[in-house]
Amino acid sequence: MNVQDADHYPQLTLLTVKGWQDYELLDSGNGKKLERFGVYRLVRPEAEAIWQPSLPEREWKLAHAVFHPSQEEMGGHWEVMRDLPSRWVMEYEGLRFYVQTTASRHVGVFPEQASQWDWLMGQIRSCGRPLRVLNLFGYTGLATLAAARAGAQVTHVDASPKVVGWARDNQGLSGLGGAKIRWIVDDALKFVRREYRRGVFYDGLILDPPKFGRGPKGEVWEFYKLIPELLEACAQILSPEPQFVWMTAYSVKASSLTLYNAVLEKMKRWRGTIAAGEVVLAEKSAGRLLAMSIFASWSAAR
Repeated sequence: MNVQDADHYPQLTLLTVKGWQDYELLDSGNGKKLERFGVYRLVRPEAEAIWQPSLPEREWKLAHAVFHPSQEEMGGHWEVMRDLPSRWVMEYEGLRFYVQTTASRHVGVFPEQASQWDWLMGQIRSCGRPLRVLNLFGYTGLATLAAARAGAQVTHVDASPKVVGWARDNQGLSGLGGAKIRWIVDDALKFVRREYRRGVFYDGLILDPPKFGRGPKGEVWEFYKLIPELLEACAQILSPEPQFVWMTAYSVKASSLTLYNAVLEKMKRWRGTIAAGEVVLAEKSAGRLLAMSIFASWSAAR
């Protein structure tokens, strides 16, 4: 492709969500973000926020807890400034889930991914047939629950028994105890390869691989080293008529074009639509958009 082919370049998208009642990005700046989770305010590090905050300092001092990072990439500790329960319940469009401060800066929900949940539910509800969906690196299960709520049969895979237990708690909170969900604690790549040997195929794939992680038996996950192998293995377990693929990446030094090209390569044998871009949060204070992750998606042609 040369410069004359520019009309055929992918049109990158900014994805944000407007359906939140229980969450707000109140402000950001000086390498931090001020967020409201339910009725509680939290301050967390945010390297992208290189500008000045819009709200006065007194608003930031109303935070219930502040995460102080250490020299390690995800290390640090929470300083509780006001009364804060050990965990509390939030809701998005009928999905109910627990939120809590953890040993890392994460709290059990990535609010920007609500746009992903909306997209998944739309794909599943509009296809007109039952779907089998695989969610890899499923964390606390909100994408899994969104897919199940829309009517899919979902296999949820994560390497952490603790977060899979958290996800199952969220299933009960959401009133989805009867949903067809298979909860698996396993290394993602090993699981996908076993599914291929067993002849198990999926109509939809959800992937949210971390930059670095460890499997339940100490398996090391490194994004750039293993993502090509994982995508190749995932392509082998797609059904003859796949409906969708959604892939997100967080905290990696990559462009959304990286995901776009990787997904396009694996899905080129099927007719469909591919999109890519950034997943963002919109500030309440100044209306600035804060980039949170990159994504690529593929959906079958209608």
